[in-house]
Order: sequence, then C-alpha cells, then structure tokens
Amino acid sequence: MNQVAFAIVAHPDDIEFRIAGTLRLLQQAGWEIHCMNIASGSLGSIEYSAAETRRVRRTEAQAAAKILGAHWHPSLVDDIEIGYDLKTLKRLTAVIREVKPGILFTHPPQDYMEDHTNACRLAVSAAFARGIPNLRTVPSRAAYDGDVTLYHCLPHGMCDQLCRPMIPQCYVNIASVMETKRAALNAHQSQVTWLQATQGMDAFTRFMEADALTAGRRSQKFKYAEGFWKHLHLGYCGETANPLQAALGKNYLVNPKWERLMRDA
Repeated sequence: MNQVAFAIVAHPDDIEFRIAGTLRLLQQAGWEIHCMNIASGSLGSIEYSAAETRRVRRTEAQAAAKILGAHWHPSLVDDIEIGYDLKTLKRLTAVIREVKPGILFTHPPQDYMEDHTNACRLAVSAAFARGIPNLRTVPSRAAYDGDVTLYHCLPHGMCDQLCRPMIPQCYVNIASVMETKRAALNAHQSQVTWLQATQGMDAFTRFMEADALTAGRRSQKFKYAEGFWKHLHLGYCGETANPLQAALGKNYLVNPKWERLMRDA
C-alpha cells in the first residue's frame, strides 16, 4: 500500500474544517498528503464576482495546502455544479489513478448540502473505478489496482440532514497539530464575511475549534479531535485494513459508543 493520503472534498476550506489535523499527523508520520476541492468556491462571496471569487479561493486553497505540507490539485467544476455524472467521474478517477492513494478521505454520505453528498459519491465511485481497465478516464490514465482505504469525515453540524446526531466510528487526537489546522483554515480569509452572512458563523476559526472540542469531549479521551467512519472494504482494500490506525497509533481511538452500537446490532 502506498503511504499517500488524499483528501477529496467539495469546497475550499472543507478540508481545513474536518480533515486537516489528521492529514497533518499523517504527514508527520512520513505520509505524502494531497488535497483537492472538486468545486472552485466560485459562489462563496457576497462581495466579489464569481470569476474573482474563483481566483481568490484558488489562491487561498493553495496557501492552506502549503501550510499543511500537502500537494494541491485543481478543481473540476464551480460551486453548485457538483453532479454525480460520468464526465466528472472520469476526470476524478484519472486524478486518483495518478495519485494512487493508500488512504482517501471525503465527506460522509449524509451531509447538509448536495455539493458535499455528491462529492462523497464521486470520490467513492472514482476510488472503486481506479482499477477498472475498461473505464477510460479523462485524461487517459492506466488502471491502478492497489489498495485504498476510504474514511468519511464528520458532517458540518455533526448531524445528518434531519438533525440526527452522527456517531463516528473513530476519533483522531489532533491536539498537537491544532495550531497548523487553525493556520490552514485562516488562509481562507475570503470566507469570513460569507460564512457570517449565509451560515451564521461569526468567527469561523472559533466554530472549527468548538467542533474539535466537542469531538474531543465525545471521545472521552482527547481535548481536540476529528471523527471518521471507515468505508466498507469491498472493492477497495482488505477486510481488516485500517491504515489510519496503523499510522497514528495512540492518536487513533475507536469510539466507545460505536463499539456498543456494534455489540447491540
């Protein structure tokens, strides 16, 4: 398995909210890390035109990736245009075949907006299609049949669309990398006004920190945490594969509530 971790999400700043701490820990453990926003962030402003917003958010995403020590990949579509379609799937599969990740992070299947849920569907399907020789990608890339283990991050609001709490399978202790996570999120300064106006986030860094504290409290062990679910292994990796746990060791914790849920199932 390649020691390469790839985060594929919907918009610039989604990685920094939900996955950046874990990516940084993997980078410190010797993994190569990659970041990709499927959408450009073009609609994330009430101040600038779509073209100007697209340019600003691209620059911010590149700066955030540099702070994390990650390779940055360009977007494929604009905001609200992430559809589950063959054209986008072929383009995303080409990127995955080129990067050859051993770990792939993305949104959960249940999240508050369709760009997120469609980004999840595309990432999961593209990872599955990585090894299908008869799927011709754009641009053309040879099929890759190496293992990739998928992990889904917590959704915004830490619940599904119907306000039901979502209990992650595991927690990652990100206390040691909170400063880096904070700095990477702060690279997205164009979002301060946008998130305050549209989603009620008066200070988006404090919003991120509050969620990390909540996840840490729910872990019953860590101060700051990010939460994840491991995708079903079929078609992706071995049944017992858990490279995130293997790489992070004591910073990885199976959620006690999840263990109880599985025992009672």
